[in-house]
Amino acid sequence: MLVRQVDRQLGLTRRLAAKLPDRREPGKVRHELKTLLGQRIFGIACGYEDLNDADTLRHDAVLQSALERNGTLASAPTLCRLENSATRRWLRLIHETLFEVFVESFDSEPEELVLDFDSTDDPVHGQQEGRHFHGFYRQWCFLPLYVFCGERLLVSYLRPSNIDAAKHAPRILRLLVKALRTVWPRVKITLRADSGFCRWKMLSWCEANEVGYIVGVAKNKRLNVLSEAVQKEAFERYDQTQLKARLFTEFEYKAASWDHKRRVIAKAEHTQKGSNPRYVVSNLAGEPQALYDELYCARGEMENRIKEQQLGLFSDRTSCHAWWANQLRLLLSSCAYVLCEALRRIGLQGTELARAQVSTIRLKLFKIGVVILRNTRRIQLRFSSAYPLQELFSSVLARFAG
Repeated sequence: MLVRQVDRQLGLTRRLAAKLPDRREPGKVRHELKTLLGQRIFGIACGYEDLNDADTLRHDAVLQSALERNGTLASAPTLCRLENSATRRWLRLIHETLFEVFVESFDSEPEELVLDFDSTDDPVHGQQEGRHFHGFYRQWCFLPLYVFCGERLLVSYLRPSNIDAAKHAPRILRLLVKALRTVWPRVKITLRADSGFCRWKMLSWCEANEVGYIVGVAKNKRLNVLSEAVQKEAFERYDQTQLKARLFTEFEYKAASWDHKRRVIAKAEHTQKGSNPRYVVSNLAGEPQALYDELYCARGEMENRIKEQQLGLFSDRTSCHAWWANQLRLLLSSCAYVLCEALRRIGLQGTELARAQVSTIRLKLFKIGVVILRNTRRIQLRFSSAYPLQELFSSVLARFAG
């Protein structure tokens, strides 16, 4: 019911149902598109990743009430037909909806937005369309691309794994920057990504369009030579103290494929395991250590959000045969993440669960034993008096009331 209240405030499933084309014959439709989408998204948020869970959940009184249905919900075959009806157009329309929800999550125009780009492996275990063996991950997988702004999700785009990690990222960046500046003309936008996205055309576009960037650069011999002096100093400090030594420097560097020299920040680190140099390229003003420690390293939080979606919201459950069905599954998981993130950001702000992950929120607030009483006029949910989070639950519910 909490997920339903968040969805009501955001209007997520309502918007999706209004945008997505429904090719079914109206006279034969028993379950509205909004109900089908809500059944899948709410189910994922509550920990039910498989379609065959619907065989039991379709009779669940609370889920029926959350979806405003006074009767049996859709079966697994019906939901399967929904997933297999997905098209390329659905990908665009769902992302448009996610963007609308993102924009409305701000009370006023933000001064700066940092867009985190990253890709990850999505293992497959069958003969799915688009599957390929990835040498780095040493398995058959997809290679989805994610874009986050803080903890808020903007893009989750399924891709085959036989491509460059930055494939389609420049195009997505251009679309996002254009859309964001249409809404907020004065907003400062910064691209943050690891070395998999260090492509000179992407950096050059950022420079030409007043977009800041701080992007990792893969280690190579030339970079190691340019930072040799500071690496030597880091070694000498460690040798004297036997404590980890970290030093920073910067220099101009032009890779063979780049169009011109760019500012590279080098971190020289030496520990008991040896030397560990790292490099990032950036067009942002600031001290090298501050840019690296305070801005670039913060991108690690995005990796936690990807793990949260994969492990807690089953975004890697891409076991359909058809490509677009798997893309829809990834996006349904993303919609569930958007609802859970909004619950955490709005409903749990200032509480003991303000930084809790989805799995913890689910166990403490979603999956609670209650007695359900339902008649023709109303539905009653009677909670146990021994439930330890009664006050927290009530306060969260109050924030989404109305």
